[in-house]
Amino acid sequence: MNNDENEKPNALEPEHLTYLDELRESGVTNMFGASSYLEAEFPELGRNEARDILMYWMATFEDPHSPAIPDKYTP
Repeated sequence: MNNDENEKPNALEPEHLTYLDELRESGVTNMFGASSYLEAEFPELGRNEARDILMYWMATFEDPHSPAIPDKYTP
């Protein structure tokens, strides 16, 4: 688990963030419960990894193109 939610998780891949963006747009779930969807879509992720990726996505959601987060979608 990461101590800093803005720190990229080691398991992070760009497709994880794209998936979370698409999941949010679909309205299928409240994003606070999205880690289980992430785990189901990417079985290589464990519960903690999925949670860390979700927390990172949430922390960086407001502006994915912010200069403070220049490479959000780059592992």
